[in-house]
Amino acid sequence: MPTTILVWFKNDLRLLDNETWYRACQQADCVIPLYVFDPRQFAPHKLGFPRSGSFRTQFLIDSVTALREELMQKGSNLIVRFGLPEFIIPEICAKNKFSHVFTSSEVASEEVSILNALTHILGSKEVGIQTFATSTLIHPEDLPIAVTNLPNQFTLFRKQVERDWTIRQQFEKPEIKPLPQLEPGIIPNLNLLGLPAITPDHRSVITYKGGEAAAHQQLKEYIWDKDLLKVYKETRNGLIGADYSSKLSAALAVGCISPRTIYHEVKKYEQERVTNQSTYWLIFELLWRDYFRFGAQKYGSMIFQGHGISNKQINWKYDFEKFNAWRLGKTGVDFVDANMKELLLTGFMSNRGRQNVASFLTKDLGIDWRWGAAWFESQLIDYDVCSNWLNWAYVAGVGNDPREDRYFNIESQVKKYDPDRLYVKLWMGK
Repeated sequence: MPTTILVWFKNDLRLLDNETWYRACQQADCVIPLYVFDPRQFAPHKLGFPRSGSFRTQFLIDSVTALREELMQKGSNLIVRFGLPEFIIPEICAKNKFSHVFTSSEVASEEVSILNALTHILGSKEVGIQTFATSTLIHPEDLPIAVTNLPNQFTLFRKQVERDWTIRQQFEKPEIKPLPQLEPGIIPNLNLLGLPAITPDHRSVITYKGGEAAAHQQLKEYIWDKDLLKVYKETRNGLIGADYSSKLSAALAVGCISPRTIYHEVKKYEQERVTNQSTYWLIFELLWRDYFRFGAQKYGSMIFQGHGISNKQINWKYDFEKFNAWRLGKTGVDFVDANMKELLLTGFMSNRGRQNVASFLTKDLGIDWRWGAAWFESQLIDYDVCSNWLNWAYVAGVGNDPREDRYFNIESQVKKYDPDRLYVKLWMGK
């Protein structure tokens, strides 16, 4: 009897190095690729803004569209639905007699609960579900330690994994299997999702284009065409322009490219051009990303609680007027406001900026870090649940920072990173 497998795409919007997709095409006679736009992702936050704002959502729409176009070129299609996946997927399975659902594994509490609910419903209908780890550089099975024993300091984690690590080879793009007759569905636009249209800002450092092909083009340009990898460690704290960092974080966040693909390209560059601290540092950043994902798996819902993973009790303030001024870039502190305006108007902020504005909100204003994390969740094109929430906890002093009471002095930061006030002038006009 022919087997049909439904592949539920989530934050793995690619065909190269996607084990979920690869295994389904290997094992099934027919494969149904599916993406579900979940209304919970676009619902208003209690603070009054959508959980996923226009910039972030448009990048997702572009990435889903690019995946559909590539599948159509290969004789398949991407089925798109809007609604709760834990109910939509069982309905599709019941109508089409699927044997299994394949999807990526989850670690954050909300995503885990949705996956668990789906697993329960499918089980009652005798449909199997199988998950695959598609998000990390180091495959979870290759970790030298159990996730429950993950060290509370990144350096300890890094030393443990680098001592004798294995980075797996990529999964190639498999041969596409036929698609049964199904209504493909429409990919919603911002208006349908209740979000305002985007007005481009001429100061934006880069026009983010979603999709696997765009991600690979960005990787090629950064590493090979512009030859910028060799100076990454020196330039990564930049504030202006497109070239001071790889700008691959958005593609990584929705899975248009895998960390393994980047790793193997860096290794190729090291063999053919140069090996130095900068080439290592890009891999170092991928390790940080892994560390936060494994940390979210270890700590579960604690990463969303005020006391964080350190269980440190802080009397946070809930001053909405001051938070709103911070959010809109109206605190009166030029460097903070410049960064917040860039985020508001483009969906992007540099790593250096993120650390400073987070420190200002939590240490200078004393406002609950979770408000800041929620605003970043809404606005950042490259939002990643694990990296965002654990980075915020880190700066707020309730995460896995080995230094007690880390504080960013805004004035000294400006002297070091924007001494001529070029960044402030760009965004504040003064």
